[in-house]
Amino acid sequence: MKKLMLLAVLAATVFACGVPKTVTESRKIIKGYWNLDRVSYSESGTFNATLLSDTSAECFEGSTWRFIPNNNTGVYTINDANCPTGDRNFIFTIQEIDPTTGLYDFLLKPTNEKGKSDDNVGFRLRLAQLNESSMRWEQTVTLDGAPFQINMNFSKINK
Repeated sequence: MKKLMLLAVLAATVFACGVPKTVTESRKIIKGYWNLDRVSYSESGTFNATLLSDTSAECFEGSTWRFIPNNNTGVYTINDANCPTGDRNFIFTIQEIDPTTGLYDFLLKPTNEKGKSDDNVGFRLRLAQLNESSMRWEQTVTLDGAPFQINMNFSKINK
């Protein structure tokens, strides 16, 4: 009887700590191919921003992304011939941070083809907007001691 009670409590705990419905829906929406159309900033001016410790924001514009949510993996491809082109693998997680506003954190960690990270460094971004046709990530960094926001605007590619 004690084992049965323990099993019931364990099962209740697992279901109570499940993935929120909004995150499950987000995984369905994010699945597939996306184009990073534009990188913009919260301040006006010209900035030399390197994204994801990879390459310049200009090189990221026009890159294509594929998200595979059933195993939380993906790949993005830098397409600009004036940049270090090619595929980059990553793993990602979507975590709801405020159910009342629907805000999410998005954690992206670069990996090799086998899903292993060389330095175990990830990047936390705010998944500020997501629907069937567009997505926006926001990353807040510090510039001259003040918060500075980088916006990455995506559009869905129908393949």
